[in-house]
Amino acid sequence: MNRPAEIFRYHPGPEDFVWTFGGAAAKATVRPGTLLELFTEDCFGGVVRSKDDLVSLVCNFPFLNPQTGPFHVEGAEPGDTLAIHFVSIEPARDWGASTTVPLFGALTSTVHTATLQPPLPERVWIWALDLDTRTCTFTAHDSAHRVELPIDPMHGTVGVAPANLEVRSALVPDAHGGNLDSPEMRAGVTCFLGVSVEGALFSLGDGHARQGEGETCGVAVETAMNTVIVIDLIKGRSAPWPRIESDTHLMSLGSARPLEDAFRIAQLDLLRWVAQDCGLSELDAYQLLSQVVESPIANVCDTNYTSVAKVRKSWVPGRSATTETHERLKAIGAAYLADLAAAAGKETE
Repeated sequence: MNRPAEIFRYHPGPEDFVWTFGGAAAKATVRPGTLLELFTEDCFGGVVRSKDDLVSLVCNFPFLNPQTGPFHVEGAEPGDTLAIHFVSIEPARDWGASTTVPLFGALTSTVHTATLQPPLPERVWIWALDLDTRTCTFTAHDSAHRVELPIDPMHGTVGVAPANLEVRSALVPDAHGGNLDSPEMRAGVTCFLGVSVEGALFSLGDGHARQGEGETCGVAVETAMNTVIVIDLIKGRSAPWPRIESDTHLMSLGSARPLEDAFRIAQLDLLRWVAQDCGLSELDAYQLLSQVVESPIANVCDTNYTSVAKVRKSWVPGRSATTETHERLKAIGAAYLADLAAAAGKETE
């Protein structure tokens, strides 16, 4: 069966967004197997539209990173894992915005790393997005340099309600997911999140047309997104940290400060995932992963930093228990896209 149980469409208005994971009532209840067509606003709420729209003037902190959701998943209970497969992530506008923000970013003084120097000046760069050519264009302020780069749409925030009655800002990444800012969260992957409250209460937002690893200045090419996902539940199995599976890799994401603790969390979670599912002892997994793991940095600017540990599936024995879910949800997404293409073909005849 490669068709969703149902299709749910949700386009929130400005009054419908939430700013936290946990602490907000569900917008709707959806069943496992549902395909969701969603609109997400950019991290600025759509108000940074020109070089004159400085964040300090047009944004109201802490109301950044508006989230679409949360959604209550029928049957989700603590100890389960929520699977979110990204069928498509497409910019909803022909522009994206990026900025420098005083006391924010990896190469400036921050409130955590206090130094005797002035904050960086505020600037705004507006990137032109072309969905026909699949490019975004950087235009320098201080020279005539322009360059077209391929778009690589992703979601910076994907998460569920945290455990222990916590409410976390949508600016924070942690075990519940949240503001992970990993370029790995792109179309074609399945994200696995441990469920800590009844219904999971998942949300997503913070669309990036592209982002370098580390999100060094703290801001990607931020834009609104039209995103399609399929959701499912893995009962009785909990992911202790966010996990991603693509067709080629298994990935674990750890968030903490300092950065080496985020690195350790991701590496250990991947090691235990491989040991549990693929038939290796922990020491054998430790040795193998030490020689083959890839370790991209997601962000070094958020309240917690996020590190990724990834391994090629072809290099580990056996098959992850999540792979069947990834492949089944991928098939549902492929059938949905094929139906869209067929309908578009009929309209042009």
